[in-house]
Amino acid sequence: MSSLRRWAVPLALAAALASSAAAQETGNGFMFGNPRGSIAIRGGWAGASAKSDLFDFTTENLSINRRDFSSASIGADIGVRVLERTHLVASIDLSGMDKNSDFRHFIDNNDLPIEQSTRFRRVPVTLSVKQYLTAPGRSIGKFAWIPSRFAAYVGAGGGAEWYEFKQHGDFIDFNTLKVFGDTFTSDGWAGEGHAFAGVDYSLRQDIALTTEAKYSRSKASLSNDFSGFERLDLSGFSSTIGLTFRF
Repeated sequence: MSSLRRWAVPLALAAALASSAAAQETGNGFMFGNPRGSIAIRGGWAGASAKSDLFDFTTENLSINRRDFSSASIGADIGVRVLERTHLVASIDLSGMDKNSDFRHFIDNNDLPIEQSTRFRRVPVTLSVKQYLTAPGRSIGKFAWIPSRFAAYVGAGGGAEWYEFKQHGDFIDFNTLKVFGDTFTSDGWAGEGHAFAGVDYSLRQDIALTTEAKYSRSKASLSNDFSGFERLDLSGFSSTIGLTFRF
């Protein structure tokens, strides 16, 4: 959550700058024609499928549930109109969790829990094609553009996803049942693909409230710290709500 807070300030600043820029547009602005693009700032919930064997091992042995790998998320989009109802959208999202735990079925020689912490981060950087199912607005004569109150859309795309999976604390050697302290880390980039659907609700000509649901699929190779485990599942469903600033 501390990482999410650190990102919230620059994203909020970007939103304010986008709104200011939209308000200052004149001759070529959206009020005199179809908007050329948009900037969106959003937040929501990033669900983690967490279905690979490292997640299975962690949830079976440590006091962590599969749902604990899901977390709050924040993100930003920059869209450019290429056709009347078609936009290209570049996006970045951030989600992550930190969870303290202990072994479910073991204690140490002092009858104390064997404790550790787990961190899981996902940062997809993607490019998508966004297709409106209904017209996002209509032109009145040559000089005015009126946004639709509701505009539904679907889309798909792909990109790269950075991840981090880290465990730190005390662990058990299951061959000797000895307790040892260590840190296990794996991070890097993996390919990502996704599909989404959403709705824009126009609050005024330059601002819309946007809700969106997305499914993303990705798997990443693990470092030697997690030797013997299959690729890490980074997939999941997410839902967000935020403001879209048209320009």
